Amino acid sequence: MEHDNEDEKHIPVDEDDIAILKTYTLEPYDAAIRKLEKEIQEEAKKINDLDGIEESDMGLAPRSQWDLIADKIMMAIEQNLMVFTCTAIINPNSEDAKYVIQSEYSGQYVGSMSSSLSPTDVEEGMRVGYLVDRVNSKFQIVMPLPPRIDYRTEMFTVEDRPDVTYNDLGGCKEQIRQIREVVEWPMLHPEKFEKLGLDPPKGVLFYGPPGTGKTLLAKAVANRTASCFIRVVGTELVHKYSGVGALMVRKLFQMARSKRACIIFFDEVDAIGGARFGFGPSEDSEIQRTMLEIVNQLDGFDPRGNIKVIMATNRPESLDPALLRPGRLDRKVDFGLPDLQGRIHLYKIHTRSMNCDKQIRYELLARLCPNTSGADIRSVCTEAGMFAIRARRKTVTEKDFLDAVTKVVKSYHTFSATPTYLVYN
Repeated sequence: MEHDNEDEKHIPVDEDDIAILKTYTLEPYDAAIRKLEKEIQEEAKKINDLDGIEESDMGLAPRSQWDLIADKIMMAIEQNLMVFTCTAIINPNSEDAKYVIQSEYSGQYVGSMSSSLSPTDVEEGMRVGYLVDRVNSKFQIVMPLPPRIDYRTEMFTVEDRPDVTYNDLGGCKEQIRQIREVVEWPMLHPEKFEKLGLDPPKGVLFYGPPGTGKTLLAKAVANRTASCFIRVVGTELVHKYSGVGALMVRKLFQMARSKRACIIFFDEVDAIGGARFGFGPSEDSEIQRTMLEIVNQLDGFDPRGNIKVIMATNRPESLDPALLRPGRLDRKVDFGLPDLQGRIHLYKIHTRSMNCDKQIRYELLARLCPNTSGADIRSVCTEAGMFAIRARRKTVTEKDFLDAVTKVVKSYHTFSATPTYLVYN
């Protein structure tokens, strides 16, 4: 048997046979099959266009099955529904339950619910479709409606759970400790505050020079608490027409209440939270209405609930005292410039993903960058990488970092605004 296997392994093959086999390839057949499949798809599309079939989730029927006359008769028979909001339910557990409805453009009415609906289908605060019989003065709920999505609130940056952690922050140990006490503990361990009968702070104010990690810390605590993170820039709430900014604030908090846990971060809050002054024509009343609506919303939710408000600014002295008083923004967290150990940590954070030499002395680089923020150190690391790319090297050396320090810290010192903002710390 072993001898037979060896013979089968060493069977001679003629070179002419190999050349003949190479001529029989499947490439022409593959091209013909692909061409035929494409033609079939095009013909099927033409047939669907002629029949009136559309590819959609609605499952539109062919045109031969359309009954336009019956549809017109149904539209003529059915009455138009009015959209209301159910504000209260009277006697919810009884058969003769009544529903108080309210519209944005009219007053309040009291009506009943259709027999085709269950009492559990309608809740307080839900939008409903009402059938109005003005002759007999009867109002009846016909169907519940989904919540209305305001297009103005879609411009806000909403992240279900940011990917920033506390390890991505450098030089902020004290700030991390304070934010964990004010935001993280009440959301993760509310029973501790209930046992003490203590209401945690509702809001937190971050203030300090630009680039010191205010936004990153807000994202990190949202990641820690598995909360939805909504970032709102103050200028997004400034509008020309009266009442639009206040309406956006109400919609914003309404969207936040629909989340399991949410952190609202108002960046550059001094754009809308400036101090009120005088009653002359120079006063911007629309900005003040927006600020007062934020104050109203801060007073309206439970501090132990699922919403926490964080605000950030570079000019804390310009904010209105009504916004800063205890009970609204209870905790003020100062973000100063990082110390030596903080700068070393920032260098290590920003060079984690870089291909650097192992002999780089980060302490030396940190000592050469006094009075710099985390954004400045990140710019130094970016410029060091640019020096390496310019020299066509695959690794970043210590000389590249030294040249970057000279370029960013010393040459760009004229453009630095950090000393100006340090006055307010």
